Order: sequence, then C-alpha cells, then structure tokens
Amino acid sequence: MSSGAPLIECHECGLLLLAPDIRPGNTAKCPRCNGTLFGKNAHGLELPVSLNFAALFLFVIANTFPFITFEMEGLEQPSILISGVIEFYGKGLWQLAGLVLIVTILIPLIKIVGTLYVLGPLHLGFRPPFAIRVFRFIEVLRPWAMMEVYLLGVIVAYVKLKDMATLELGVGVFAFVVLIMLVTWADSTLESHTVWEHLGPRAPKSPFPRTRDNSLIACHTCQLVVHTAPAASHGASHGTSTCPRCGDVLHRRKSNSIARTWALVATAAILYVPANVFPVMTVIMFGSGEADTIISGVKVLFEVGMWPVALLVFFASITVPVLKLCGLCYLLISVQRGSRKRLKDRTLMYRIIESVGRWSMIDIFMISILIALVRLGSIATIEPGIGAISFAAVVVTTMIASMTFDPRLMWDAAGENGE
Repeated sequence: MSSGAPLIECHECGLLLLAPDIRPGNTAKCPRCNGTLFGKNAHGLELPVSLNFAALFLFVIANTFPFITFEMEGLEQPSILISGVIEFYGKGLWQLAGLVLIVTILIPLIKIVGTLYVLGPLHLGFRPPFAIRVFRFIEVLRPWAMMEVYLLGVIVAYVKLKDMATLELGVGVFAFVVLIMLVTWADSTLESHTVWEHLGPRAPKSPFPRTRDNSLIACHTCQLVVHTAPAASHGASHGTSTCPRCGDVLHRRKSNSIARTWALVATAAILYVPANVFPVMTVIMFGSGEADTIISGVKVLFEVGMWPVALLVFFASITVPVLKLCGLCYLLISVQRGSRKRLKDRTLMYRIIESVGRWSMIDIFMISILIALVRLGSIATIEPGIGAISFAAVVVTTMIASMTFDPRLMWDAAGENGE
C-alpha cells in the first residue's frame, strides 16, 4: 500500500485510509471497526452475468407455473406465486398486497434485469445509457428484495398445513428455490466497488492526510472520496455537491440522522402495540374459528408439537422487532451522550440490527400463502386480520430506521474522527 493509493472511507466508523491492494477473491476490512470496505471479484463480470441470465429464466417459471396445491375433503385449491397478493387485494388489504408484490416479485425482477442491463454491456466492453442511474437504483433496492425471507414463510405455512390437508408442491416452488440459490450466488460474486470503477472515475490518488480534512467526503452510494465545498461538507441544505461518479447528493453524514431515527423508532414502538393486540389472521373450519394474534399463533404451534417452527416465528416476529427497537434506542442515546465505550461492539450491534430486520416479514409472507391456499368456503378458510397491517408497518419502519441511523456518528461523538 503506497502513499499514492486511492483514499477510501469506512462507511461504518468514518475512518479515512488508503485503499489496500488486495488479491482477487479477497475482501478489505476496516482496521478500526472490522467493517467491510470492498472486495475484489475473482471471476470478473462474466459469472454474475451468466447467473443473472439463468435467474431471469427461473424467475419466469417460478411466477407462472403452479406453486402449491391445497387439497381437503376432495376439494383442491391451486396457487401461483402472486396468489397471495391477489387475495390480500381482494380482501381490501391493498397495503399488504402492494408490499408483498413489491418485495417478492417486482424488486427481485428489477434487480435481475437491471443488473443484466448494466453488467452485460460492461462485460462486452461498453457502457449502456443511464447505466450509473440504473446501478445506483439497484443498490438502493438491494435490502428490499426478500425472496429468501418469503421462502421461509413458505416453509412455515407448509408445516402449519401439512397435518390438516394434502399439499402438493408444484414446479414453481422448485424453480423458486433454485432461483434464490442463483441470485444469492450472483450477489456473492458481484462486487459493487468493481462495478463502480467500471462505470465512472476512480478515487483520486493523493497523499494520506495527517489530519481529517472536512472537505473530504465519501459518497455513501459508490464510496468515492471527493473534495467538496464547505457547505456540502457540513451537510447544508444549500450549495450541496453531488458525487461526480454516481450523481448522489454528498453529505458529511446522513442528514438529520438522530432526529429521523428517533421519529421512526417511536413510530415503530407505537405500531408494535396494535400489531400484537389485534389478530393477524383467523382460521375458520366448518363455519367456526378463532382469531390468532402473533403470540397466540406461536403458542398454538408449541401446543401441537411444532416447536422448531414456533421458535422461528417467535424469534423473527417477536424477539427481533423488540431487540431492534431497544438496540436502536441504545445506539441513539450513546451518540447523544458522547459515549466512548465499546465503539467496536456498538458498530457490530448496528451491523446486526441492519441485517436481521427484514426476516421479521416471515409472518406476513406466511399469511399471504395461507389465505391463497385455504379458500374452500364453509369447509376451511383463512382470513387476514388488521393486526397484520400494523406488524408489516413495524417491520418496514424499523428497517428504514436502521438505514437512517449513521453509525459514524458514534465515532464522531467519541472524538475518533477529529470531530
């Protein structure tokens, strides 16, 4: 690593350092907080392009072929992947219909097609029109693609129904499983840092500054370190600069991070009450049924001996939201108090909070599958409850809250970044 190496900033602790020269297939880590800086792809662009082409083919199969067929008392109810969305909308829960449609079908499709649009031409040696805008949009959407979470919802729904009826897995399910494997593989072979270097100017090579220069700002989207005007470096609303590589607005730190995160945490805490008080679904068998809240649903699973599924639902739907809210409150208070203690541990806590929140959507996906399958009139029907809307809002709000919180503020408050 020479003095003329490109500058890079850790987006988790704000450490400005010289970008290390790493071998293909390796990942550069921040020496202070152990956060991931960037990786170097050992396969180039050919492998992710090929994997996304295969994923697009399987995406069509997964969304058009039969998914699961429910059979009870001689009656059959087939379903496809979008059936749960249609049922949510038909029952007046358009909020849940839109959410499930967006995170399980639309965003994964946009992500696959957008990646092919950008990487395919780059692999052939030219840059397509609007490639930078498209790839930036893909990076923003990445956390909201939830096919793997939906698959866990499928597993939970299957376990709940297998003892009350006959379930037949269709071609769509198997295509969906392989699709998730291919997309995961493609994501692991695609290094955003490498793509950005193909799309725009690389980070400037300059001597490493002895003190932190507030005019140096790292773009949170593409990691390019640039010199900016003083107004932009302080996050002012007027005179802000844009990244010369990706075009995103540059700020020294995320704008109003503390206030916005507190507002979102408070909103999620308020929504968590009706999410657990009101029923999320009602199972009606031969004309009678009982409404289930999240907690009562877990209790029923324990009582019938399905404790592995009960533990999964309890952890994802009850434990994770509570821990996320408590964890974010702790991080916010630590910043406002200027705490210098356990900075590395608090950064790791934030990393975990940011990554696990999406898995709480299991319950919503499970309900969408159940209402799509169990539609046999007076024999058996499952109706979604109003509590499901509140719970989905809790999950989405806590995810946004973790995105608005800037972990670099913890290091700033402790005086580790020359603040």
